Amino acid sequence: MPAGAPLGTGLVPFEAVELELPPGTRLAFYTDGLIETRDHDLDVGMQRLSASLAQPGRSLERLCSSVIETLPAQPPSDDVTLLLAQTSALSPSQTATWDLPSDPAVVHTARTFVTRQLATWGLARMAPSTELIVSELFTNAVRHATGPIRLRLIQHQVLTCEVSDASPHRRQARSLDESGRGLSIVAQLSQRQGCRSTTGGGKSVWAEQELPRDA
Repeated sequence: MPAGAPLGTGLVPFEAVELELPPGTRLAFYTDGLIETRDHDLDVGMQRLSASLAQPGRSLERLCSSVIETLPAQPPSDDVTLLLAQTSALSPSQTATWDLPSDPAVVHTARTFVTRQLATWGLARMAPSTELIVSELFTNAVRHATGPIRLRLIQHQVLTCEVSDASPHRRQARSLDESGRGLSIVAQLSQRQGCRSTTGGGKSVWAEQELPRDA
């Protein structure tokens, strides 16, 4: 892959690369403090890191620990950060997707779809909070975005509610605003939430809820 400028160095041009990663692919992101020391160059650090990560079958948490355990005894000369991620695939039965028009009147329809899907998954008890999350995300998209809206539910380790639209911008309510408080409500009902860009130049706003322990 082409090398680019380090993150945080400003508006430096870089070349984008798209890769299709099969399920189970593991990615390692790290700062140079992990592989560079006062006594050894980068090549030695890269070999040490590669050897630590080449342990199939180990969990990501154990791999992180293995890498840290190989660091030299002396304090690092720079900040050390390591992030490991692994791709996974979901079966079609774990997702539900609906393409809906950008119309406030459709919010009720979206809530109905969500309630039925949760019942199918045996998660009917999560309907009240999930309906409210869907209402707030969908309404926010109708008010501040353009084009059709895609609603998606994902059941995996958590329940993810995702609303996608064609607008690249996410509006956050200011302290004196009298409206636009939907995302604040979503934050109170979910354990994690965020926003990511989509391939077509739009965005997806998502929120995660913990599944019941007996789900």
